[in-house]
Amino acid sequence: MPAAHKVGFAGLGAMGMGMATQLLKKGFQVAAVDARAEIKEQWTSAGGQWCDSPADAAIDADVFVAMVVNAEQIESVLFGSKGALKNLRPDGVVIATSTVSPAFSRELGKRLAESGHLFIDAPVSGGVIGAESGSLSIMASGSDKAFETGEPVLQAMAAKIYRIGTEPGLGSVVKTVNQLLAGSHIVLAAEAMAFGTRAGVDPEMLFDVISHSAGSSWMFNNRVPHMLKGDFTPLSAVNIFVKDLGIVLEVAQELKFPLPMAALAHQIFLAAAAAGLGGQDDASVIKLFEAVSGISVVRKS
Repeated sequence: MPAAHKVGFAGLGAMGMGMATQLLKKGFQVAAVDARAEIKEQWTSAGGQWCDSPADAAIDADVFVAMVVNAEQIESVLFGSKGALKNLRPDGVVIATSTVSPAFSRELGKRLAESGHLFIDAPVSGGVIGAESGSLSIMASGSDKAFETGEPVLQAMAAKIYRIGTEPGLGSVVKTVNQLLAGSHIVLAAEAMAFGTRAGVDPEMLFDVISHSAGSSWMFNNRVPHMLKGDFTPLSAVNIFVKDLGIVLEVAQELKFPLPMAALAHQIFLAAAAAGLGGQDDASVIKLFEAVSGISVVRKS
């Protein structure tokens, strides 16, 4: 196990809880903060320290991990009136694991350098299961000095760490490409399942065949079971892909690069959000196709 580094952690959501718990299991002291007081018992029962503010969580920490929803929350967690930077030691490392725009990550890197702190731009992929099992993929960029302290923390949460480069923002660029594919694949999975079912094929049989055929994808295999069960408990909500594909399209606009498939997928997620599905699991986009085709892919028994 590593030396007992102390880690501050903000964001004990669906993925954050698993990530922070992995740090505890790997021997780190972890002080965490979350806006939802109801998860305090779950966290302290796992052996973690509960804090009432990011500033408190950063006391004596070598590393501070921000696993929150968006750039606005990172801003609040780090620079707010009770932000982590009030107590994070000089040369302490901030690891931002949220999906944000590369431009935001680049600017964040500059601001942290000015405040005397180090930064690793480290968005993650692998979902709740990956977070809970410590098998995430992390797309990380940052200086060698930041990695000297921060890499053991990343290793505790991930099976694969990809060092994209030294400049903040490069990790977020790769995550943007990943989200382009992930969001598009979910929409295609929903479209395909509704199409096949409407044409008369049993949806469970259809899933079995496609999942073992060339048309499959990781998202197809992961999300279609949610559709078949009709279980849309939000592991990753529709609103997340409204945000993430929005970031994809913002980057494309900056580059003047056409992304017709990503734009269409974004519109489908927007339609799902407009239909009241924003807080449901992203697999609930199947409901749009079910509604227009008059079928259901939910298994009968």
